[in-house]
Amino acid sequence: MTTDPLSSLPADVREKVYDHPCYSEDAHHHFARLHVAVAPSCNIQCNYCNRKYDCANESRPGVVSEVLTPEQAVRKTLVVGAAIPQLSVLGIAGPGDALASTARTFATFGMIKRYAPDIKLCLSTNGLMLPESMDELAQYNISHVTITINCIDPDVGAKIYPWVRWKGKRIAGREGAAILIEQQQKGLEMCVAAGILVKVNSVMIPGINDEHLKEVSRMVKAKGAFLHNVMPLISSPEHGTHFGTIGQRGPTAEELQALQDACAGDMKMMRHCRQCRADAVGFLGEDRGAEFTLEKIAATEIDLEAAANRRAEVRAKVAEELESKRLRQERLANEKVSRQALVVPLGSARPAQPEPSAPVVRIAVASSGSDLINQHFGHAREFLIYEASSAGVRFLGPRKTALYCTGTDTCGEAESALARSIEALEGCVAVLCSKIGFEPWGALEAAGIAPNGEHALEPIEDAVRAVYEEMRLSGKLAASQGISLRHSA
Repeated sequence: MTTDPLSSLPADVREKVYDHPCYSEDAHHHFARLHVAVAPSCNIQCNYCNRKYDCANESRPGVVSEVLTPEQAVRKTLVVGAAIPQLSVLGIAGPGDALASTARTFATFGMIKRYAPDIKLCLSTNGLMLPESMDELAQYNISHVTITINCIDPDVGAKIYPWVRWKGKRIAGREGAAILIEQQQKGLEMCVAAGILVKVNSVMIPGINDEHLKEVSRMVKAKGAFLHNVMPLISSPEHGTHFGTIGQRGPTAEELQALQDACAGDMKMMRHCRQCRADAVGFLGEDRGAEFTLEKIAATEIDLEAAANRRAEVRAKVAEELESKRLRQERLANEKVSRQALVVPLGSARPAQPEPSAPVVRIAVASSGSDLINQHFGHAREFLIYEASSAGVRFLGPRKTALYCTGTDTCGEAESALARSIEALEGCVAVLCSKIGFEPWGALEAAGIAPNGEHALEPIEDAVRAVYEEMRLSGKLAASQGISLRHSA
């Protein structure tokens, strides 16, 4: 018995997936990505988008601090690749659409292919011009493409897209949405036929396309997409988007998970997305962009060969770690099967009794990467939420929060941040971290959330499994308050 999610994939697909942090849940703990903002133009308008530049404190798609030339983007990639040897992927995701600025996009890819051929290349697009760009995708060996598909019904699309620019004309409403939908599906089919892995992003907009996204998920699976990423609408009024200004709400964490679970019956779902900026640097969930401004990268010396060798060493080390994790999970799974297969002693007529059902609960984790519990509670900008049960452990997704411990907060600001952190942990029975202070410890316990710093530097899933068993055996799961416990069948 194996628990390796990649084991059933063909070898060529496994090679594309295992070190891409967006396409593999395991990889996002070990590998970093870089988005270079070379594509400022866009050929559609979305009601959830406002592409603001120089917003360093915002973390959402379409936001950048600097728009780069292809030459600047290549130098930045080489500098980042030398400083962060975990870098495995270069993506172009805006701030507009990668295929609305094809000259800039493919000039960047062409130079990267020459100077750092070990780095995978991917792009994100709304799909309008994807069918017309297939020759370039093949020429530059683009191995991964993300298409944002929010609907397959033009009537739904008219509520999301005010207009598209098609063949030199701005086409509004249902007609424009129908053109976009046709191009998206055609491009998806062409990419799959060309051996390109496709991830489909969909923005969940309550009351507009939430139920409809189940149909989208079935369609993209039927057409060969590798992964479906249902993301929550970001609609804060201060962002200045149309949906934000009219009060369109985003989904709750519960609504998002319910939709992801509903779609998961038809399609492999991505649950670790961070809705990254178009100039994101580093691991998912972190942004090291301030370390790599144009001024700083211009003053940095690069040894291309040494940097490539360091990246190769990191890949080899991570491959060993992932194989060790696979073997550990396989051993645990086999041990569980063995326990379940135990029968009563010979000569006894008493039938074997099934294991009593146990609660299905959520446990939060503070981690800065490497698949380890290695972050102080007060330093967490997000918590990773896992579901634990007698059946095992599965990742549900990240929840963003305010930084509680900055070293400069006034008392009132710190208390407010702590309250927001506890709010982000709603529905969790425990939070695992490397360290935690006295004050948040007490506040968590008062909220019915068990703080736990006993598993520092342990692999996340192993620690979540261990804490679940400790709580189950001690009877604490049955006594947990403040959440609705489901029970495994």
